[in-house]
Amino acid sequence: MRISLIVIGKTSAPWLRQGIDEYVKRLSRYAPFQYTELPDAKLRTSKPTPDQLKQAEAPILLKALDGADHVVLLDEHGKQPRSIELAQWMEVRHHRGIRHLALVIGGAYGFAPEVKSKANEKLALSALTFSHQMIRLLAVEQLYRAQTILKGEPYHHE
Repeated sequence: MRISLIVIGKTSAPWLRQGIDEYVKRLSRYAPFQYTELPDAKLRTSKPTPDQLKQAEAPILLKALDGADHVVLLDEHGKQPRSIELAQWMEVRHHRGIRHLALVIGGAYGFAPEVKSKANEKLALSALTFSHQMIRLLAVEQLYRAQTILKGEPYHHE
Protein backbone atom coordinates (compact mmCIF):
# COMPACT_ATOMS: atom_id res chain seq x y z
CA MET A 1 0.00 0.00 0.00
CA ARG A 2 1.35 3.38 -0.98
CA ILE A 3 0.92 6.10 1.66
CA SER A 4 0.90 9.84 1.00
CA LEU A 5 0.78 12.78 3.35
CA ILE A 6 -0.47 15.80 1.41
CA VAL A 7 -0.30 19.28 2.94
CA ILE A 8 -1.16 22.80 1.81
CA GLY A 9 1.67 25.32 1.91
CA LYS A 10 5.38 25.12 2.55
CA THR A 11 6.84 24.17 5.90
CA SER A 12 8.48 27.42 6.97
CA ALA A 13 10.38 26.57 10.18
CA PRO A 14 13.73 24.86 9.53
CA TRP A 15 13.46 22.72 12.67
CA LEU A 16 10.09 21.36 11.53
CA ARG A 17 11.46 20.71 8.04
CA GLN A 18 14.40 18.82 9.54
CA GLY A 19 12.12 16.66 11.69
CA ILE A 20 9.74 15.94 8.82
CA ASP A 21 12.64 14.97 6.56
CA GLU A 22 13.99 12.58 9.21
CA TYR A 23 10.68 10.72 9.60
CA VAL A 24 10.00 10.68 5.84
CA LYS A 25 13.39 9.01 5.41
CA ARG A 26 12.61 6.49 8.15
CA LEU A 27 9.16 5.74 6.72
CA SER A 28 10.56 4.91 3.30
CA ARG A 29 12.04 1.71 4.77
CA TYR A 30 8.57 0.30 5.46
CA ALA A 31 6.31 1.26 2.58
CA PRO A 32 6.24 3.51 -0.46
CA PHE A 33 5.71 6.90 1.16
CA GLN A 34 5.36 10.35 -0.36
CA TYR A 35 5.24 13.67 1.45
CA THR A 36 3.77 16.40 -0.77
CA GLU A 37 3.66 20.11 0.00
CA LEU A 38 1.19 21.85 -2.28
CA PRO A 39 1.44 25.56 -3.10
CA ASP A 40 -0.54 28.05 -1.08
CA ALA A 41 -3.74 29.29 -2.70
CA LYS A 42 -3.41 32.56 -4.58
CA LEU A 43 -6.07 35.11 -3.66
CA ARG A 44 -6.72 38.59 -4.98
CA THR A 45 -7.68 40.02 -1.62
CA SER A 46 -5.18 40.89 1.10
CA LYS A 47 -7.51 39.82 3.93
CA PRO A 48 -9.37 36.69 2.80
CA THR A 49 -12.02 35.17 5.01
CA PRO A 50 -11.59 31.59 6.25
CA ASP A 51 -14.23 30.44 3.74
CA GLN A 52 -12.46 32.20 0.87
CA LEU A 53 -9.20 30.48 1.84
CA LYS A 54 -10.83 27.05 2.06
CA GLN A 55 -12.53 27.54 -1.31
CA ALA A 56 -9.26 28.63 -2.92
CA GLU A 57 -7.40 25.61 -1.47
CA ALA A 58 -10.07 23.10 -2.56
CA PRO A 59 -9.10 22.73 -6.26
CA ILE A 60 -5.42 22.43 -5.32
CA LEU A 61 -6.19 19.63 -2.86
CA LEU A 62 -8.66 17.87 -5.14
CA LYS A 63 -6.15 17.78 -7.99
CA ALA A 64 -3.53 16.26 -5.66
CA LEU A 65 -6.01 13.61 -4.50
CA ASP A 66 -6.71 12.39 -8.02
CA GLY A 67 -5.80 8.71 -8.08
CA ALA A 68 -5.99 8.10 -4.34
CA ASP A 69 -8.45 5.32 -3.59
CA HIS A 70 -8.75 6.10 0.13
CA VAL A 71 -8.69 9.71 1.37
CA VAL A 72 -8.34 10.52 5.05
CA LEU A 73 -8.61 14.08 6.32
CA LEU A 74 -6.60 14.93 9.41
CA ASP A 75 -9.27 17.01 11.07
CA GLU A 76 -9.99 18.01 14.65
CA HIS A 77 -13.45 16.42 14.41
CA GLY A 78 -12.15 13.03 13.31
CA LYS A 79 -11.81 9.79 15.22
CA GLN A 80 -8.91 10.00 17.67
CA PRO A 81 -6.96 6.73 17.79
CA ARG A 82 -4.16 5.83 20.17
CA SER A 83 -0.87 4.94 18.45
CA ILE A 84 -1.52 1.19 18.60
CA GLU A 85 -5.02 1.73 17.22
CA LEU A 86 -3.59 3.81 14.37
CA ALA A 87 -1.24 0.94 13.51
CA GLN A 88 -4.14 -1.54 13.54
CA TRP A 89 -6.23 0.88 11.46
CA MET A 90 -3.46 1.04 8.84
CA GLU A 91 -3.09 -2.73 8.79
CA VAL A 92 -6.83 -3.20 8.22
CA ARG A 93 -6.75 -0.80 5.26
CA HIS A 94 -3.75 -2.64 3.86
CA HIS A 95 -5.59 -5.97 4.07
CA ARG A 96 -8.66 -4.43 2.41
CA GLY A 97 -6.54 -3.96 -0.68
CA ILE A 98 -6.27 -0.19 -0.61
CA ARG A 99 -3.56 0.73 -3.08
CA HIS A 100 -3.10 4.41 -2.23
CA LEU A 101 -3.89 5.78 1.21
CA ALA A 102 -3.78 9.59 1.13
CA LEU A 103 -3.78 11.51 4.40
CA VAL A 104 -4.44 15.24 4.05
CA ILE A 105 -3.61 18.23 6.22
CA GLY A 106 -5.50 21.31 5.12
CA GLY A 107 -4.77 24.95 5.69
CA ALA A 108 -5.20 26.84 8.93
CA TYR A 109 -9.01 26.89 8.62
CA GLY A 110 -9.64 23.29 7.59
CA PHE A 111 -11.35 21.97 4.49
CA ALA A 112 -13.98 23.18 2.02
CA PRO A 113 -17.12 21.05 1.64
CA GLU A 114 -15.92 19.67 -1.73
CA VAL A 115 -12.78 18.28 -0.10
CA LYS A 116 -14.76 16.87 2.83
CA SER A 117 -17.06 15.06 0.40
CA LYS A 118 -14.06 13.37 -1.24
CA ALA A 119 -12.91 11.93 2.09
CA ASN A 120 -13.52 8.34 3.12
CA GLU A 121 -12.64 9.04 6.76
CA LYS A 122 -11.46 11.69 9.20
CA LEU A 123 -8.83 11.19 11.87
CA ALA A 124 -7.62 13.52 14.61
CA LEU A 125 -4.12 13.16 15.99
CA SER A 126 -5.02 14.84 19.28
CA ALA A 127 -7.73 16.70 21.13
CA LEU A 128 -5.19 19.50 21.50
CA THR A 129 -4.88 22.18 18.83
CA PHE A 130 -1.61 22.40 16.90
CA SER A 131 -0.58 24.70 14.10
CA HIS A 132 -1.09 23.23 10.64
CA GLN A 133 2.72 23.45 10.28
CA MET A 134 3.48 21.51 13.46
CA ILE A 135 0.89 18.78 12.85
CA ARG A 136 2.91 17.75 9.79
CA LEU A 137 5.79 16.58 11.97
CA LEU A 138 3.42 14.86 14.39
CA ALA A 139 1.68 13.07 11.51
CA VAL A 140 4.84 11.65 9.94
CA GLU A 141 6.13 10.60 13.35
CA GLN A 142 2.87 8.76 14.09
CA LEU A 143 2.92 7.07 10.69
CA TYR A 144 6.47 5.92 11.42
CA ARG A 145 5.46 4.78 14.91
CA ALA A 146 2.58 2.78 13.42
CA GLN A 147 4.94 0.99 11.07
CA THR A 148 7.33 0.08 13.88
CA ILE A 149 4.41 -1.23 15.96
CA LEU A 150 3.26 -3.41 13.04
CA LYS A 151 6.81 -4.77 12.61
CA GLY A 152 7.21 -5.40 16.36
CA GLU A 153 10.19 -3.06 16.59
CA PRO A 154 11.17 -1.44 19.90
CA TYR A 155 10.37 2.20 19.05
CA HIS A 156 6.97 2.34 20.78
CA HIS A 157 6.73 1.66 24.51
CA GLU A 158 3.44 0.79 26.18
